[in-house]
Amino acid sequence: MVDPTANILTVIPKHIAVIMDGNGRWATSRGLVRSEGHAAGARSVRMLVEECRRRGVRYLTLFSFSTENWNRPALEVEFLMKLFEHHLKSELELMTRNEIRLRVIGDLSKLPKSTLKVVNEVTTATQHFTKMDLVLAVSYGGREEILNACRKFSCAVRDGATTPEKLDENLFRTFLYAPEVPDPDLLIRTSDEARISNFLLWQLAYSELVISKVLWPDFDRTEFDRCLAEFAGRERRFGLTDDQVDGVDSAAQTASQ
Repeated sequence: MVDPTANILTVIPKHIAVIMDGNGRWATSRGLVRSEGHAAGARSVRMLVEECRRRGVRYLTLFSFSTENWNRPALEVEFLMKLFEHHLKSELELMTRNEIRLRVIGDLSKLPKSTLKVVNEVTTATQHFTKMDLVLAVSYGGREEILNACRKFSCAVRDGATTPEKLDENLFRTFLYAPEVPDPDLLIRTSDEARISNFLLWQLAYSELVISKVLWPDFDRTEFDRCLAEFAGRERRFGLTDDQVDGVDSAAQTASQ
């Protein structure tokens, strides 16, 4: 059992990814329309961005809208796009003040023109910031990202830029949406769901998964602390044995002295 009083400030993940689940159920349980749940969830996004910036998290990736979400009722999709536009505009001041760079990954060709315009404006306005990267996965699917990378690699081979024999993990990574962003150390999923849901399939290979029972609009600083404490209590082996991990840790401590 993880000690909630653990000094989590010494084990802050470099990259946190979040599947924000439960907006609709939060609204339905209160007799509200689903759109009110999405609006409430946006407040949790702001809290998390501020907390990650304050604690020194370098990358925060949020699963904002999946490729499958396009199949939701048209009115809900339209509301989500307008909500996305509104919050990108309203949070530009927050990102500027905190020197946060916005990145948006996914099949952006499917976005409404007005949404794409706002995305381009905010990403351009923040592209020079280096304190933290906020990565929003919009119109995103993990399988589609991998297929898209395969297409790009095939084109590179066809054009003579590389050969099939040169393909390894490092080369393949260069064809992903944001190849310079490191893999997540921690994935948080809310609403007590235990699925990856086609999110960052390549990048989550060795991420620690923490499941939160709370619905996304109720995700607060206390619950974030609990997730960080659970992460701090994990031993990340990356396929090694306990003895090997202990050896790596000892070598790292010696090198730092």
